[in-house]
Amino acid sequence: MKLRWKFAIVVGTGLVLALGTVLGIDAADKAFPPPLERAGIVSPEVLDANGELLRAFATPKGRWRLKTVPENIDPRFLQMLVAYEDQRFYEHLGVDPWALGRAALQLITNGRIVSGASTLSMQVARLIEPRETRSLAAKLLQSVRAFQIERRLDKQQILQIYLTHAPYGGNLEGVRAASLAYFGKEPRRLTVSEAALLVALPQSPEGRRPDRHFEAARAARERVLMRPAVAALTGEGEANRAAGDAIPKIRLQLPAYAAHVAEAAIRKQPKAGEYRTTLKRSIQQGLESVARETAAKLSPKVSLAMVMADVTTGAIVGEVGSADYFDASRSGWVDMTRVNRSPGSTLKPFIYGLAFEQGLVSQETIIEDRPADFFGYRPKNFDMTYQGDVTVRQALQLSLNVPAVRLLDAVGPSRLMVRFRRIDVRPVLPPDEAPGLAIGLGGVGITLKDLCQAYAALANRGQPVKLGDGINEQPGPIDGEVLLEQQAVWNVADILSDVLPPQGSRRLGIAYKTGTSYGYRDAWSIGFDGRYVLGVWIGRPDNGAVPGIAGYVTAAPVLFEAFSKSGVQITPLPSAPPGATHISQSELPISQRRFSLTTTGLVSASMREPAPQIVYPPEGARVDLGAQSGELSPLVLKLQGGRAPFQWLANGKPLSELSRRRTSAWKPEGAGFSTLTVIDAAGRAASVKIFVE
Repeated sequence: MKLRWKFAIVVGTGLVLALGTVLGIDAADKAFPPPLERAGIVSPEVLDANGELLRAFATPKGRWRLKTVPENIDPRFLQMLVAYEDQRFYEHLGVDPWALGRAALQLITNGRIVSGASTLSMQVARLIEPRETRSLAAKLLQSVRAFQIERRLDKQQILQIYLTHAPYGGNLEGVRAASLAYFGKEPRRLTVSEAALLVALPQSPEGRRPDRHFEAARAARERVLMRPAVAALTGEGEANRAAGDAIPKIRLQLPAYAAHVAEAAIRKQPKAGEYRTTLKRSIQQGLESVARETAAKLSPKVSLAMVMADVTTGAIVGEVGSADYFDASRSGWVDMTRVNRSPGSTLKPFIYGLAFEQGLVSQETIIEDRPADFFGYRPKNFDMTYQGDVTVRQALQLSLNVPAVRLLDAVGPSRLMVRFRRIDVRPVLPPDEAPGLAIGLGGVGITLKDLCQAYAALANRGQPVKLGDGINEQPGPIDGEVLLEQQAVWNVADILSDVLPPQGSRRLGIAYKTGTSYGYRDAWSIGFDGRYVLGVWIGRPDNGAVPGIAGYVTAAPVLFEAFSKSGVQITPLPSAPPGATHISQSELPISQRRFSLTTTGLVSASMREPAPQIVYPPEGARVDLGAQSGELSPLVLKLQGGRAPFQWLANGKPLSELSRRRTSAWKPEGAGFSTLTVIDAAGRAASVKIFVE
């Protein structure tokens, strides 16, 4: 008993004297500073646009140590922590003399250690400079270090180090990692029982791990709840109620979303530590859940990819690079959103858009779906059958190949490629080849991301928008010309919005298109509403054939499921712009009732008369018709060339009956941009865009 008394006196007195000695020695403090730089070693984190954790990476020593700041922790937990561990934390200078005296007295009285005297500052000292043995010398050093830390950091900074480095069993360190692993949530909102468990575990992290030592964890939690200082915080009866709550028995995986985006972020900035993306965690979760479910139904070597973007900003809000990042059989590490593949029929809407813009066709124009020979190029439909005479609307909805090639031949493959360059999309042609008719059926290479960027312009009224990379490439509008005029965009979207959903899927109010590449190598489906565009690709990363896959039956169901599970609210498609409307076949001008063809299947290009040309108003003119006065004056229209009779259209809507005169008049409905088109008897057209003011 005498030895125990002497030991207690020596320990208590020694620690107090050590503290007093350090208080007066500035030189030693500067010469032997605490290794605070170690506190900065934390797990790299990839965050979504709102700061939510998408994915974390272990520290070099394999620890899950997530940076934690007190402001992001449930205040009740912080209060319980201080009440249980260090009641005078905000008052002492690193060592609590009262706690030392109490611990020594309890040791003397009980003959054993009843409570410790370590402050949170001393525990921080031990965490950043761990010691192998627990000795009086180690305790003295902790006291010295605690004082040094208090001189350099404020209380919130000290608390932050503790919250980040406190051990929670295994390779878990810090309150955030523990809360995510045991409760599956960030520690912003904790129940009383959850907070008590997180307070209790660091005292014996291995012995109290709830996934291995369930009863020990429950007993430790109860001791925290029953501590008078803690009970005073929780309120009367709350400790007993919390003691009855369940204890987690398993350790959960920390969030692990957006593997390819996360890897790309770290490759770009290896030392950043924190990576903010444009992704949204709720959307990413939904897309990845669909990817997992779909992968289970696919052949082992088949992968899939998805990109979802906000067309108003260009921000990628969800991205899945493969079916499973760790699946070697599917080459899961390959990000298939950035790989050039044949797009199948997914480029057809842009061909039709050009034809609408040039006034070659309307939705109810009749076009032939019969075998045709385009100078040796003989396109065939996917099902090897032909529909005969169909409307342009039907041809696009059924994704018929021959009508699409007829229109592409009329508008010109090079013109289509120029429109893609306007929106910073550059399909890859075969080496040393010029754009040909085959590009309309997938004879180019394009990435899923670029295809989504092209469709984003359709969803954004023709205005091009640059999609970012999800990390640090800035998205936003692309200055310059539009992809297509608004009337043409509306016609395309109107047709695609009425395509039947795949079997088993319900209508969502989206416009969408599918595609299947030659040889059954790629299945595509891409859709959009008034705000979001979502693209889906399915195929083999090694470009092998997958018999039986097709855009409509394989990729389209995934598109509809992903749109539903993304959690986004469907935004209605843009309304029809001025002058755009449904025109029945009987109301069409004669020259637009049937797409004009020669006997070879080509648009007639060698006419005796020159093609029509609008000479007034000229392209890009600003015409003052008295809009400010409230009553617009008629505008005289003049043309040269062409074969009579002529049909004039304003914003896609016929102005009057056919006329053999080369002058006409038009009274606009209002001020703003308008597109004027004239079509001659041979089906040739000319257009100008003007601004009425």
